[in-house]
Amino acid sequence: MGFEDPRTNSKPVVIREVWSSNLESEFELIREVIDDHPFISMDTEFPGLIFKSAVPYSRERRQSDHYKMLKSNVDALNLIQVGLTFSDASGNLPDLGTGTQFIWEFNFRDFDVTRDDHAPDAIELLRRQGIDFEKNREERLRFRLPGEDPNPPGLAGRLGRVSELLRVSFGDRVYDVKHMMRFCDSLYGGLDRVARTVEVNRAVGKCHQAGSDSLLTWHAFLRMRDVYFVNDRPEKYTGELYGLEVY
Repeated sequence: MGFEDPRTNSKPVVIREVWSSNLESEFELIREVIDDHPFISMDTEFPGLIFKSAVPYSRERRQSDHYKMLKSNVDALNLIQVGLTFSDASGNLPDLGTGTQFIWEFNFRDFDVTRDDHAPDAIELLRRQGIDFEKNREERLRFRLPGEDPNPPGLAGRLGRVSELLRVSFGDRVYDVKHMMRFCDSLYGGLDRVARTVEVNRAVGKCHQAGSDSLLTWHAFLRMRDVYFVNDRPEKYTGELYGLEVY
C-alpha cells in the first residue's frame, strides 16, 4: 500500500459530529473527499454485551457457538455511534482546504437507556467518556437495515454471506485489526492496549468514542503493518472478521 507515517502530519484533528440536522451537508463533504481519501477506518459503539460465553474465543471453541453468541448480541442491541476516518495513500486526512484535518462521528438515537437492553457497566463507561444518552435524543440519526432473510442459511452459508456482504459494501481489501492481532506476537486486549504496544498515541478525543477510536484504529493498523507484516504482507488477511473466520 505504501503509506507514509501519519504521525508526522502536524495539522490538528477535529471530530465532525453528525446528527439528523446536518446529515446531508456532512454526506456532501464526504462525497467531496472520498475520491482523494479512499482508505476508510471504521469503529462502532454498542451498549456492551448482554450475552457472553464462559469460554474465551479461540480456534478450539465451536464456531457455531461463537456465531450464535455474536448474532444474539447484534440482534438485541442498538447502535450508538459510528466513527469514520478517511485517508489518502500517504496517511493524510481530509483538511477541506483548511489547516485542520477532519474525521467523522455519527450519533444514533435508536438506543434508549431507559428501555433497551444494555450492559450497565458499559453504559457507565460510555457516560464517563462523554456520551450523553439523554441529551439531544431527537437530534440523533435513526439506523436502518434491510429485513432479515425469513429462511436463513446454515452456518457456512451465513459466514459466506457475511464475506460477500463485506466485498460488495467495502471492496476486496477489508481488514479487521482484531483478526490481524492473532498473527502478531505480543498483541492482545483492546484497542488502547494494542496502541500502547505498537507505540501509537491517540490524536484526538477519548477512548470509546467512535470517531476517535476509528482514527486510532487506522494508525494502529498502519503501525502493525510496518512492524508485523514486513515479509508476510497483510493482504492475505483481507475479508476476515474476528470470530467469523472461515477455515
